[in-house]
Amino acid sequence: MAPHFVFPRTLSELEQDHDDNRLCVHNLVDIASLRSSQLEEFVKGVSFDLSDKELFCVEDQDVFDRVYSLIRGYDSLPPSCKLNLVESLRSNLSVLLPNVDSLSRHSQGQDEDIPVLDRVASHRNAFKIYTYFLLNVVLAEESSSGSNNSLKVTVSTKKKQPVNSWNWEPQRGRILNLIANSLEINLELLFGSSNLDESYLSFITKIAFSMFEKPMLLKDSEAKDPLCRIIGACSAKYHYMEQSCASIMHLIHKYDYAVTHMADAVAGAEKKYSGGSLAISLIREIGRTNPKDYVRDTVGAENVGRLLVELADRLPKLVSTNIGILVPHFGGESYKIRNALVSVLGKLIAKAFKDDEGEMSSKSIRLRTKQAMLEILLERCKDVSAYTRSRVLQVWAELCEEHSISIGLWNEVASVAAGRLEDKSAMVRKSALNLLIMMLQHNPFGPQLRIASFEATLDQYKKKLKELEPDMPSKDVTDDLQSDGDNCIGNGEVENLNPGPVAKEQQESLTDTCMSQPEEAIDLQGSNLPDVGSLEQTRALVASLEAGLRFSKCIGATMPTLVQLMASPSASDVENTILLLMRCRQFQIDGSEECLRKMLPLVFSQDKSIYEAVENAFNTIYIRKNPVETAKNILSLVVDSNIGDLAALEFIVGALVSKGDISSSTMTDKITALWDFFCFNVSGTTAEQSRGALSVLCMVAKSSAGVLGSHLQDIIDIGFGRWAKVDPLLARTACLAIQRLSDDDKRKLLVTSGARIFGILESLITGFWLPGNIWYAAAEKAIVALYAIHPTPETIAADIVKKILSSVFNDGGDDLQNDNDKQKVTKEKMDAESQSIDSNGTASSGIQKDNNINAELGFSASEDAVLDAMFEKAEKEIVSGGSSEKNLIGVCASFLSKLCRNFGLMQKYPELQASAMLALCRFMIIDAEFCDANLQLLFTVVEGAHSEIVRSNCTIALGDLAVRFPNLLEPWTENMYARLRDPCVSVRKNAVLVLSHLILNDMMKVKGYINEMAIRLEDEDERISSLAKLFFHELSKKGNNPIYNLLPDILSKLSNQNLTQDSFCNIMQFLIASIKKDKQMEALVEKLCNRFSGVTDVRQWEYISYCLSQLAFTEKGMKKLIDLFKTYEHVLSEDSITDHFRNIINKGKKFAKPELKSCIEEFEDKLNKFHMEKKEQEATARNAQIHQQKIASREGFAAATNAEDHAETNSPADEAVSEVIDSCTEGIALSMNDKSNYKHADREEHSGVSSELTESDAGEGDIEVQSPMVNKRGGSLTQSRTKKSDIKEGKSDNPGTRRTTRLRSRRYASLQISVWLS
Repeated sequence: MAPHFVFPRTLSELEQDHDDNRLCVHNLVDIASLRSSQLEEFVKGVSFDLSDKELFCVEDQDVFDRVYSLIRGYDSLPPSCKLNLVESLRSNLSVLLPNVDSLSRHSQGQDEDIPVLDRVASHRNAFKIYTYFLLNVVLAEESSSGSNNSLKVTVSTKKKQPVNSWNWEPQRGRILNLIANSLEINLELLFGSSNLDESYLSFITKIAFSMFEKPMLLKDSEAKDPLCRIIGACSAKYHYMEQSCASIMHLIHKYDYAVTHMADAVAGAEKKYSGGSLAISLIREIGRTNPKDYVRDTVGAENVGRLLVELADRLPKLVSTNIGILVPHFGGESYKIRNALVSVLGKLIAKAFKDDEGEMSSKSIRLRTKQAMLEILLERCKDVSAYTRSRVLQVWAELCEEHSISIGLWNEVASVAAGRLEDKSAMVRKSALNLLIMMLQHNPFGPQLRIASFEATLDQYKKKLKELEPDMPSKDVTDDLQSDGDNCIGNGEVENLNPGPVAKEQQESLTDTCMSQPEEAIDLQGSNLPDVGSLEQTRALVASLEAGLRFSKCIGATMPTLVQLMASPSASDVENTILLLMRCRQFQIDGSEECLRKMLPLVFSQDKSIYEAVENAFNTIYIRKNPVETAKNILSLVVDSNIGDLAALEFIVGALVSKGDISSSTMTDKITALWDFFCFNVSGTTAEQSRGALSVLCMVAKSSAGVLGSHLQDIIDIGFGRWAKVDPLLARTACLAIQRLSDDDKRKLLVTSGARIFGILESLITGFWLPGNIWYAAAEKAIVALYAIHPTPETIAADIVKKILSSVFNDGGDDLQNDNDKQKVTKEKMDAESQSIDSNGTASSGIQKDNNINAELGFSASEDAVLDAMFEKAEKEIVSGGSSEKNLIGVCASFLSKLCRNFGLMQKYPELQASAMLALCRFMIIDAEFCDANLQLLFTVVEGAHSEIVRSNCTIALGDLAVRFPNLLEPWTENMYARLRDPCVSVRKNAVLVLSHLILNDMMKVKGYINEMAIRLEDEDERISSLAKLFFHELSKKGNNPIYNLLPDILSKLSNQNLTQDSFCNIMQFLIASIKKDKQMEALVEKLCNRFSGVTDVRQWEYISYCLSQLAFTEKGMKKLIDLFKTYEHVLSEDSITDHFRNIINKGKKFAKPELKSCIEEFEDKLNKFHMEKKEQEATARNAQIHQQKIASREGFAAATNAEDHAETNSPADEAVSEVIDSCTEGIALSMNDKSNYKHADREEHSGVSSELTESDAGEGDIEVQSPMVNKRGGSLTQSRTKKSDIKEGKSDNPGTRRTTRLRSRRYASLQISVWLS
């Protein structure tokens, strides 16, 4: 019998001799010393022996020595020799495995005898030797070739290999597959027990786990699959569990790419051996780990979490039974583990509870487990980590997609998602938006979710339910809802725990009901309702309808939040909000259409993704294949849009035209449909739709002007005809269309209908047939159209001006309102007309004269100089030219100025004042002299006008004047900032906009009045507050952040204003947060500390210390604060100030290094020490002051007592006076007693010093006296006595009264003595 083979730790151990009769090497052949021919012969001899002799020949000493020699020198073998050796070993082992299996079956049927045991031992030896040598070949090949070399070899194998060349990859797969097969046969008899040789298992698993460290190898499925089988068999079948779990956890923590492959190995072991021991061991190992370890090892925590998710996906039932081990990790600090556990719960809820088999008790346990998981998921929506909150919402979206959320839980999840829309983290908001999109897409309530539809349907089914249960007491139908597969969980919500045919029927009925509703109205009668069956089914349907109604209301309630999200600086918020609104519109959620309109201005966003999202949404919602439907959609959008929406829509339409979606060159069906609507060729077209169609055509014409030329006559006939009286805005739109005609179309219009169109435009300007509120805009467009098409617009403009002026001055004011309307609009028109007149007439003559002079002098003026001279001369002559040269505008200027100064008339007619001031402002923009002469008038009106419209218009005009004449407006800067304090919201808003525009565009320097803008951060109007925040946000981006330099001045001025403490803190917190640079923060520390010595007000000290506490301190900042202690030590007596410094210290401790931390702790001790000392000094000062008051009061009281004694020794004739004095003294004492009680409590609370009190000996007249109060009453003692004596003189002098008075005098004398003694 051959010696037994023992797996050595290393290959070289086989060369050592042992005493236990184990197989070892006796004759080692040095392969390196052999020539190539000798080596080939040597390998062929070994291969021949292995193939020709018995399988057990490898345990012969000679064969064993030669094979070992080849394995030891394997790296030096040529490829052909390697191939021969590996093939011989592999083929022998593959033949041996069936023999081992047959040997096992044969031995089970016979009694044990010596030959069988020998055969088993021989098989075991050969099995071990072949396995050991083959695994050493694998180990040698893998160690000699790195991952890069393996990749190169893999690529090279695609080429044709020469004969007998060495290709390792296929051989590796065959060897590993053979080893895996060997472990799956029955090796218990071969090794004598179910626990195999530990050295054998250790060697195999060590090599297998080492190969899992090679990412390129794992991409080869022929190698990866047998490796997974090897690990699974060793762990699950042969109980090599503890060591395998440790190796797996080591791999998981170290290599992230090994997670999926390890999960495959564990799942494969569970599938093949059905014990689940390996997976359970891993879960328990993870559960036993200290949660703090995952905080330190973030990469390992992420990989462990991924492994748990993979296991839950592959083995949901097994993980669900052991999930309790992992739940405590929800309380750990590692958000990555919490994220993984949330994902695990999602996988389990979706997959682990689908099997309905089993007893009712097991079903109940599973349902309770599922309910507990759902509750955990809902709770995790409030996790402190934004990553976890986002992951929870993603898991809910996955469950929704898998239809794993019951109707009973649907609304609760929807409300959670709606609440997370206001989360501070953008990723959470994104996940919440995606969840709501998914819930709408997979909602179980039907294709439309209009509230009116649900309410109508619900009312009908409730009536039917009452008919089905006439004798039952009235109560909520959902309280009794119990069906075979449904369970009521409260609030009328139904949890579909075990869906069956009834639930399906209910859902089908609900869907049919919702789909059958018309879009505009619902007219359901009881006879037309679908019959859903029994009473229980009707109850279930009513509960489902109620849940659907709540869901619809929940989504509808998010519309205001979605509007806010469209203004978010995060592009993901905007994009996903638009997608959600599109989905809401698809399901007819109330308010979604209006919200979608508000996305149009986002086309002007500089973010390309937002612009594309808006454009795609517009195409999806409004553009259809049917041109009539497309036209209707766009018209409905245009008719109800404001100016901003129209500008955005024009931009979108221009983009569509440029892309060819709406092509004017080929007159596509969409353009034709728009013309049909404009010309009333479509039945039922209204005047508003006709105007909308022309507006869209004007938008198209801006990018392609030729689109309007084919319907010139229709534009004139319809745009200015009878339909213009039905919809007056149609005339304005027609003027815009004329303005946007192409040059050829303009010439064509002048030839065919020139006189007519000029007459129409003139009548539009001077006539009275349009409403006043529409006439302004229409007349403006008409003037622009005149200048666009008339060959000499100056002449017709002058005629119009003359007509209007004559109507103003000649009519005598019969209709003052109308005349003034005409007059004020005249000024608006004259502004544009005068510029054209002067540029074409006067200026050109001036240029000619200048050119002639320059030519005579020999100078050649540049074009820029010529233009400057022309503009300067034109501006002067438009308004302020000489009286002989005044043109029409100049004539009106003086009249307009006088009119605006007539405040009585202006107050009587506010509309006249509004137009007159607008005209005056336009005149002021033209001419500097006229502007300077009327600036004081303008500021007087902007401050004192009663009309908020006038103040708003003048505020906007001030912005234009500041741009035009900055030097003239510079002295009035304070007055411009004063508009920020206007009581009217619109004026303040315009002031914020104007000043923001001027400052951010460097048209106005940031003066010392910027604190007025800072106050607007806390404006009562949210819009103004947002604009102010936007202003400071943009200001902080300019240069070196001007807010840094402005902050001390803002702090100083805000401290002196009447602001609440909360408002001040909010303002300064926002401003300080905009300072990001560390150097600026450090400089602010020094600036703010130095301000303590410049102020004496405690309130300002508190404000400065608060600002210090809001700074983001660095190490340098903390050191500077400590060094500047002398500047603020005198303010530390106040508790609130000290608290702010303590907050700074707490912040510093969080980031401080050990050295700085010790300094901070010393600083904290010093701060507390000074705080207590300052408080004691203040208490001592107060006590000293109280003592001084006591001494002064005692002296005053002694003087009063001496006077009483002197009065008591007087003659009886003076008794009346004595009585008066005593009575007065009694009154003083009584008042002193009342006052002393209050003062005693007050001093005891604040200073800790109580007054000394004494009692008199008298019983009934005992009075407590607080000595400090005597001084306060002593000042008025004489006056009180005189007043009392006047009263006493009018009363009778009886002996009883005198005796009482004497007794009281004696009591006060004794009282005075006791006070002095005390």
